[in-house]
Amino acid sequence: MENQASANQHVHSTFNETAAVYDQQRRKLIPCFDDFYGVAASLADSQHEAPKILDLGAGTGLFASLLVQRYPNASLTLIDLADNMLDVARARFSGNPNVQYVCADYTNFVTPDSYDIIISGLSIHHLLDADKVQLYKNSWTNLRESGVLINADQVLGHTPFIDERYKSDWRGRVEASGLSGAEIAAAYERTKLDRMTDLSSQLGWLTQAGFQDVDCVYKYYNFVVMFGRKMAE
Repeated sequence: MENQASANQHVHSTFNETAAVYDQQRRKLIPCFDDFYGVAASLADSQHEAPKILDLGAGTGLFASLLVQRYPNASLTLIDLADNMLDVARARFSGNPNVQYVCADYTNFVTPDSYDIIISGLSIHHLLDADKVQLYKNSWTNLRESGVLINADQVLGHTPFIDERYKSDWRGRVEASGLSGAEIAAAYERTKLDRMTDLSSQLGWLTQAGFQDVDCVYKYYNFVVMFGRKMAE
């Protein structure tokens, strides 16, 4: 049986290889790109003008960059397995002294520090189910009171028929996107790294972890934005 360490190794090597072209391809690989990221960023409310933000599986820093537009003085911690992806993020945030980069597995990341906002974009679906459950628990621990978790990700259809509808829609749109045959083949190959879980299970795990106001705020086929708040116990 596959373990998370083995899965992480495949994720690390694959996304290191694709780092240079990842951002330019992303809009074509995410049919709902503007709404998906726009809704996710709009949920990042904080009482602080300079919130502390943790980005799990930060990659090139795209999602985090949207929050910096909203909170220019925010302090960010970007954590990702793929150092080449973080190199792109370093270039994106060059000149910003408020960004910390951590090249590591975020699955069991627990810190004595605490954050106002935790985000993740298209990353948690690479984790095995048990690790998703643990990650949500850790995220609740890592948040300050009134902090929010925003997971913009992909989910498994709740029936085989629905899941195939999700996949066929995505394949049709990708093949009409203008990407080259080689780029499309590489994107299909990366889907072998997916360990997607249905939406209902994940909303339940967020609730069990202690989050309140748990919801799927946006959904386009298998692209979803999940949300939860940490309130006083």
